[in-house]
Amino acid sequence: MECSQYSKITRRLSRAVNIGGVTIGSDGPVSVQSMTNTATADAAATIAQVRVLANAGADLVRVAVPTAADTAALSRIVAVSPVPIIADVHFHFDRAIEAIQAGAAKIRLNPGNITDRDQVKRVIAAAAKAGAAIRVGVNEGSVVDRSDTSARAMQLASPLAKLMADKLGEYLEIFDEEGFANLVLSAKSHDAVTCVAVNRLIAERWDYPIHLGVTHAGTAETGAIRSAAALGALLCEGIGDTIRISYAGDPVAEVRAGVELLASLRLRKRESIELIACPTCGRMQMDLAPIIDQLQAALADVKASLTVAVMGCVVNGPGEADNADVAICAGKGKAILYRRGERIAAVSVEQIVPAVVEEVRRLV
Repeated sequence: MECSQYSKITRRLSRAVNIGGVTIGSDGPVSVQSMTNTATADAAATIAQVRVLANAGADLVRVAVPTAADTAALSRIVAVSPVPIIADVHFHFDRAIEAIQAGAAKIRLNPGNITDRDQVKRVIAAAAKAGAAIRVGVNEGSVVDRSDTSARAMQLASPLAKLMADKLGEYLEIFDEEGFANLVLSAKSHDAVTCVAVNRLIAERWDYPIHLGVTHAGTAETGAIRSAAALGALLCEGIGDTIRISYAGDPVAEVRAGVELLASLRLRKRESIELIACPTCGRMQMDLAPIIDQLQAALADVKASLTVAVMGCVVNGPGEADNADVAICAGKGKAILYRRGERIAAVSVEQIVPAVVEEVRRLV
């Protein structure tokens, strides 16, 4: 069944911001981004990782530029990057100007870390001249004074969300004064409920595109759940124009999770195998876990929107077999292989993986 036959999410209408050829906001698709974990000054290593992230499905890639050596390497990275490069700036406005001059399509500024209005105006002037965009990104940690005894009260989602939105509004006054509207907004917390609350406030107050993410989400195990809880809820409400799922570790996992989230919400066309597997229960007569792992690895390089179902019993198996492009319905010691609802063969346990892979590649 084509996605057009399903109900679709109605997205919030926002203004469009062009990031090196990628449209964020308006009717542009929700984009996926990630961030390199290499030292940006090591241009070769950073370029290599950018390419891997782009190949995994990233539409934009952010790099950290805490030092002049990092911004000095940026022009080389930008020149060969397959996707637009965003420079992450926190404490030094000089790094922001250097990054813009090096060709960064967008920079990220944190209102809690660069507060001098004259410095911010100089960054705005440089961005306006170069046609670069700016993301104004507020984090929970940069707006709450942890030494203040009232900080405990701010742990409630609503007061903290309002504080973050108000801080963002104060910072945006500088951009309004300078007539600069090439902006993307974000507000992040490690807490999913706070993320939902603050982004709802932002969506009500401004029409700028919104970058979604849960910061300090932890490992892939915890980060996937926290991010899906917050980002999934907001995206279903039509809020969010670009996303980053943050993990500790390999950023490629972030991209894959982001792509999967958007595909699951029908906000992005799936360009890889969708592997459906039944939950394990007492009805199963075959250990499917290793078979699923082998299939996932064997089909990882397939760039096609196909559904593969691996089912362990006759309760749900036939129904999934009817709807999947390729399916197996496992029994004791063998499985029935289906192609688009048609039963085509009975295969042994040892033949399951090669048989499914063969059918998938035949359809591709």
